[in-house]
Amino acid sequence: MKQFYQAKEIILEDSVIYNGYLVVEDGKIVDIAKSIPSDVDVIDYSDYVIAPGYVDTHIHGLMSHDVMDISLDGMKVMSEGLYQAGVTSWLPTTLTDSFEHLDAVCQLIGEHHDEIGGANIQGIFFEGPAFTEEHKGAQNPKYMEDPSIEHLKKWYASSKGLLKKIAIAPEREHVENYIQFANTMGIHVTLGHSNATYEDAKRAVEAGADGFCHTYNGMSGLHHRHPGMVGAALSLDNVWAELICDGYHVHPGAAKVAIRARGVDRIVLVTDSMRAGGMGNGASKLGEFDVIVKDGAARLTSTGSLAGSVLELKNAVKNIVSWGAASLEDAVRMASLNPAKSVGIDDVCGKLHQGYAADFNILTTAGELVATYQDGEKKYEA
Repeated sequence: MKQFYQAKEIILEDSVIYNGYLVVEDGKIVDIAKSIPSDVDVIDYSDYVIAPGYVDTHIHGLMSHDVMDISLDGMKVMSEGLYQAGVTSWLPTTLTDSFEHLDAVCQLIGEHHDEIGGANIQGIFFEGPAFTEEHKGAQNPKYMEDPSIEHLKKWYASSKGLLKKIAIAPEREHVENYIQFANTMGIHVTLGHSNATYEDAKRAVEAGADGFCHTYNGMSGLHHRHPGMVGAALSLDNVWAELICDGYHVHPGAAKVAIRARGVDRIVLVTDSMRAGGMGNGASKLGEFDVIVKDGAARLTSTGSLAGSVLELKNAVKNIVSWGAASLEDAVRMASLNPAKSVGIDDVCGKLHQGYAADFNILTTAGELVATYQDGEKKYEA
């Protein structure tokens, strides 16, 4: 049976339909129309916006659980909890840790991702362990190492091909060969937690790296004579730039700079959320480190450094709009289409398109989340 959703705006991949209808049947989008038969029942969202479900490609934890817990029950809680953030697809994200612990994460997700439920697990993102210490952030330096092709082969096999993205520091040894090998496996390489020079980053991009991990954070800064990692993230061609838009990691003005330099079609909104996400203020943990959450920011108790975030992707979109950094339509694409494209999963998610799963959000014109649908079923309502 077909369902007809009427909306003030429907945000598509490269356009907006005004006063149109999203037509859903058997959990799939079958049409996006300007008009429909007069005798059908309509689900009325005519004061609202229909947007694609969000895709969070960089998220460690939520609701007191973390990917590194290696807990099937915890993964289920996180996946279900993501609906309240408007997220319908995600990449569980690891921390820098031992080879064995990371392999266990791959095995758990590789073997059980289809039975976890909730927002769809579309792959895995390895944030590390090939980082450098100077910009370590909340990553544990005792596990940092040069990139290993043998390790990558094993992790990829254990994940059953779900390892989609890995972050490395471009000044480590053997980086160019590693990037080229990763690309042959369909793994996207992003650059971060690094004190690399602009030239180091440029060589890595020329070898096949195609993104920058939480731009501005955990990387050498921009100086007019030494552009550093930030300069590379803002100026090199054909790369993706992640942004954590919670107002703590990146000043609104810096977000505007990145969006204008990089372009709205190359910014990827991410949360970098840790286990305290959705839990309010209080004590928490990130990996082996103690964290305190206060006033919407998660910080290491030892140094005060930011330790991931408690940001939800729906709020990143809303912030971008309220800061005047981009239109609602572009902010939505930064949280859906761009993330999906950045890891090669835009053939299954990230946009409203005929034949795709009916994963969509209902928004106010200011970007507030009203409801989340997956496979045509309402999963969350504000």
